[in-house]
Amino acid sequence: MSRKSRVIEFNIEKVDFPNKGKGTFEDRNIRIKGGLPGQKVMAKVAKRRKDYWEAKLIQVLERSPLETEEGCPHKDVCGGCTYQSLTYENERNLKLDQVQDLFDREGLGVQVEGIEESPDLRSYRNKMEYTFGDEEKDGPLALGLHMKGRFYEVVNTDHCNIVNGDFTTIREAVRSHFDKLGLPFYNKRAHEGLLRHLVIRRAGSTGEILVNLVTTSQMDFDRESFVKALLSLSNLEGRITGILHTTNDGLGDTVTADKLDILFGTDIIHEEILGLRFKISPFSFFQTNTTGAEKLYSIAREFAGEKENRIIFDLYSGTGTIAQMMAAVAKKVVGIEIVEEAVDMARENAKLNNLDNVEFIADDVFKGVEELEDTPDLIIIDPPRDGIHPKAIDKIIDFNPEEFVYISCNPVTLVRDLKIFKDRGYDIKRVKCMDMFPRTPHTEVVVKMVKK
Repeated sequence: MSRKSRVIEFNIEKVDFPNKGKGTFEDRNIRIKGGLPGQKVMAKVAKRRKDYWEAKLIQVLERSPLETEEGCPHKDVCGGCTYQSLTYENERNLKLDQVQDLFDREGLGVQVEGIEESPDLRSYRNKMEYTFGDEEKDGPLALGLHMKGRFYEVVNTDHCNIVNGDFTTIREAVRSHFDKLGLPFYNKRAHEGLLRHLVIRRAGSTGEILVNLVTTSQMDFDRESFVKALLSLSNLEGRITGILHTTNDGLGDTVTADKLDILFGTDIIHEEILGLRFKISPFSFFQTNTTGAEKLYSIAREFAGEKENRIIFDLYSGTGTIAQMMAAVAKKVVGIEIVEEAVDMARENAKLNNLDNVEFIADDVFKGVEELEDTPDLIIIDPPRDGIHPKAIDKIIDFNPEEFVYISCNPVTLVRDLKIFKDRGYDIKRVKCMDMFPRTPHTEVVVKMVKK
C-alpha cells in the first residue's frame, strides 16, 4: 500500500472552525474533515502536503469524552449535523473557542464576548433543501440529506430533530408518492433522470408552508396527482399555502430555476420578526432560524446603537430585514442586494410595514456602492459565506463612516476582512457570537467597528 493511501489511527486533539479536525500520526500533522476533540479515529491518507497530511475519516474507534448525548438517530450517517452527541453547553463552548482562536491567530487582539443561545434547539429550521437519490446503489427511492462524506448517496431523514414535524411528513409523502410511480431520480453521473430536489419553507409565526419540487425537463409527471397527494395530508400543524414546480436542467447540484410554475396557491409565505412582517419568496434569502434571527438582529441593533437621524447603508441586504429594523432610528436606509427577486420582496416588505425612509438597489455590492451619493454614518454588512468581495472592500471603507457593524456567517472570511478594516483605520470594539445553527458546526458572529 502506498503511503498516500495508507490507513492510519490517531487521536483528534483539536477541531478548528468549521469542523476541521487536527491530530498527529508518528511525526506528521494530520488534518481531517469532521471529528470531535478526544475521538480516536481510523482514516485514510488522501493527500500528502509538505507540512501535513490530509486524511479521510473511515471510522470513529473511540468516542470523545464530550459525547454524552444520544442525539439524532441519523447522526452517524447523515452529513447534516455534527454536534448531535454533545450537550448544548459543550457545543457552544466548542464554537466559542474556535472563533476566539481565529481572532487570536490573526492577531486582532479582541476578546469575544460570548455566544448567545438559540431560543430553539429542536425544530428550529424554517427551510430545508432535500435531495432525491438512493441510500445504496439501485435501492429504493430516497429523499433527504447527503450521507456523511458522500456525494451521491442520500439518507432518508425520517427522525430529523432540527425541523418541525411538518417537514418530515411532507418529505415522506413526496418520497412515497414518486416511489410508487417508479419515477427516477436525477443521476448526477449520467445527468439523466427526473427528480432533483424538494425545497420546503415554513414560517414559524404563521405556519404557512411553501413546497417546491425541483425536476429536470427530461420527463413529465402528473402534476394534479402530486398536488392532490400533498393537499390530502391531514396531520400538519401548519398549512400548505403554495405548491411550486421548478424546472432545472443545470449540471450543478444546486437549486436554480430555468422555469417556475405555481401548481397551487401562491409563491409567497409570510413571517414576522421583531414586530415587522415579511414576505418570503422561493429564492430570496431569509435566515433559516426565525427565533434565532430575532436575537441576531437584536445584537446588531444593540451594536449599531440608538442614535437617530443617521444615514445607514445595509449591504448584501437580502429581503431587507436589517434595513427595516434600522429604519425606526434612521433618517434614511439604503440597501444593496444582487438578487433581484430579493430586492422586489424587500420593497414590498417596506410597503407592508409602512416604511418610507428605506430604499433598495438591485446590484452587485461591488458595482452598486459606486452609484451611492449619500454619505453614511453607519454601514451594516451581512455578506455571503465568501465574505466581502476583495474589489468591493476598499470602496466600502472609502465611504469613511463613523461605524461599521459586520454580521458574518463565516468567521474564517470575517477575520480576513477585519484585518483590512483595521489596516484602514477602524478599531474593533465588540464581538459576539450568535448560535443560529444548533447541532451543526456553524455560527454567526457580529462585530462593531469604530473609526479611530
